[in-house]
Parts: sequence; C-alpha cells; structure tokens
Amino acid sequence: MAAGLSIGPGPSRAALLTRRIRLLVAATIAYNVVEAAAALTAGALASSTALIGFGLDSVVEVSSAAALAWQFSAADPAARQAREGPTLRIIAVSFFALAAYVAVDAVRALAGGAEAEPSVPGIVLAALSLAIMPFLSAAQRRAGRELGSASAVADSKQTLLCTYLSAVLLLGLVLNATVGWAFADPVAALVIAVIAVREGRNAWRGEACCAVPGAVGAAGSPDTTAACDCCGADRGGPS
Repeated sequence: MAAGLSIGPGPSRAALLTRRIRLLVAATIAYNVVEAAAALTAGALASSTALIGFGLDSVVEVSSAAALAWQFSAADPAARQAREGPTLRIIAVSFFALAAYVAVDAVRALAGGAEAEPSVPGIVLAALSLAIMPFLSAAQRRAGRELGSASAVADSKQTLLCTYLSAVLLLGLVLNATVGWAFADPVAALVIAVIAVREGRNAWRGEACCAVPGAVGAAGSPDTTAACDCCGADRGGPS
C-alpha cells in the first residue's frame, strides 16, 4: 500500500459515524420544527420579513435533514451512496427556494411595504439558535467528512447557515428595537437570501465531492481534486 494513502474508515467506524449522523439529523429536525413554528409566528405578529425568512429557513432545513435521513435510512452503504446525488439536489433546491421567497419579500418591504415592529421573542429565538446551531453543524460536518459523505457535509452547511442567519437576524432585530431602524429587517433578509444562493450553488456542485474517502488519482496518488467547496473549504474552518 502506498505511503500516506487513506482508505477511509473501517466498517465498524463507518457504522458508528452513520449512527452519529442519524442522531444529529434527528436532533436537527426536532429543533428546527420548533424554531420554524416560533419564528413564523413571531414574524407574522411583528410583520418581520427577516423573521419569516428565518422561519422558512428552518422549514428548508427540515426538508434538507429529512432528505439526508432518507439517504442514511438505507442499511447498505452502496444504497446510501446511490442516494447521495438526489439528496444533494434536494438540499440545493431547498436553498434556492428559500432565497427566492426571502428576496422577493425583502424587496417588497423596502419598496414601501409594512414596516417591521420590534420583536423581543424574535431576539430571544435568534440568540438561542446562535448558541445551539454551531455545535450541531460542527459535529455533523466532522462525521460527514470522515465518512466521505458530501450530502452530510452539505446538510451541515445548511445548519451552519442557520448560525449565520441567526447572527444577521439578531443584528437586524436589535437595531430595529433599539434605534428604530425598520429598514434593517428587510436588509437582513436580503443578506439571508444571498447566503442561501451561495450555499445552494455549493450543494448543487458538490455531487461528487467527498463521495469516496481517500480517493486515488490515476497515478496512484491521493486525489486532491475532490477538495471542492462542500468539503475542501471546511478544512480551514467554516466558510
């Protein structure tokens, strides 16, 4: 065996990582169902485009995690691998759908729609998500990278997006509540839309990324061309 060649985790380690991803996906779905209900309710009460967009992101995250749960429900590793591409497409389309809705609603608000009212429940929800989401994302990303699953990494980025959105949302809501900058709400929503498009594009492109741990190039050396956005960027920390 060539020196330095990685063949990925053994069967027992792969089984452990698979179970870990299933548990993390279940936790993500449970949290985001509650988060979506709270954000959509608070957003409707405060006429907050950013809060509604945040709630819809939670819905998208549930659909993304559900697609990943479907992939990892297969007991056979080959079957899971066969489901990788469709799962990535579902995750990418979910991102794009979120971006389209949030962008249109934010532009409408900036063009003269109803101004968002301050929302204390929204601030609390954003702060809570900002504290919880990074840990779920990091744990799933590590497991996905070690297992060689592009879809698990892409879904972890969906969870990481929730962290970014929480920070943007929190800033917008606090500015609206403290200094009356109602325009900060739709501007925050537009930032959410831009980030969603970027991550959707990465998920769409990541179909082959990290599909095989320790992939070997034609010359018998480790293949470094697979370090695309969905995995390669994670080696240096969150992108």
